Amino acid sequence: MNLLKDKVAIVTGAGRGIGRATALGLAREGARVLVNDLGCSAQGEPQGEPCAEEVAAEIRQQGGSAEADRSDVADPEAAAALVERAHATWGAVDILINNAGIATDAPLHRLGAAEWQRSVDIQLSGSFHCLSAAARVMKKAGGGAIVNTTSLAGLRGNWGQVHGSAAAAGVIGLTRSASIELQKYGVRVNAVAPVAKTRLTEGLPLFAHVDSMRAEHIAPVHVFLASELSKDVTGVVVCAAGGRLSVFRLVESLGALKEEEGGLWSAEEIAEHWSAIARS
Repeated sequence: MNLLKDKVAIVTGAGRGIGRATALGLAREGARVLVNDLGCSAQGEPQGEPCAEEVAAEIRQQGGSAEADRSDVADPEAAAALVERAHATWGAVDILINNAGIATDAPLHRLGAAEWQRSVDIQLSGSFHCLSAAARVMKKAGGGAIVNTTSLAGLRGNWGQVHGSAAAAGVIGLTRSASIELQKYGVRVNAVAPVAKTRLTEGLPLFAHVDSMRAEHIAPVHVFLASELSKDVTGVVVCAAGGRLSVFRLVESLGALKEEEGGLWSAEEIAEHWSAIARS
């Protein structure tokens, strides 16, 4: 119950689903939580729903400390103000969980520029804006934990998810590079690729008859990565699907080396040696 005692946490997209479960989980471990959510539809359309206020109230009813916030993380000034609010309220920012996201499916030939930009703005740019603002505070404090959200579509691709896949893959690059830059300041940066039945995913065929992969399965991973239990873990992507946890790694093939002719391959030689180039 005290893994995060007196720590200050920001959770974006915390009004429902994984974000809500995580905000409650952090609070149960003693963290003071700024619950951020715009109250949008699953497609990112503003609806003014008081979901952030409801989660913050739920935490307070359980004896925890929480405030609600409706800042738009896709707006760099609003993201900076979100971090500043947490710091002004509780005097620190120890944990950032970047969880805000939307769900829109569209095949490549029908994907409009607006849909593309909305996915990138919220998931990738929103994560960057919040991370950048939080990192400045954490550097001065000498430590902190940041957890971003990617997806299996970002790791492997998926039909109708060019925009979401690209944004999620960008989050992996953001996570890796930020972890390298911030490690010397004691700031850990990791990512989670969750597979869970939530408002954003319940319409997918995968979840038609599945209730064993819930938001509550993801929250303990966030708690672990936010706590000192993971003090030596950074730059990692954790895949969480129900009771199964794994770590995603990029793997390079053994490859093939040409030493003759200055190492210049012809297209025909590449074709001839392709099985050796691609072997694992």
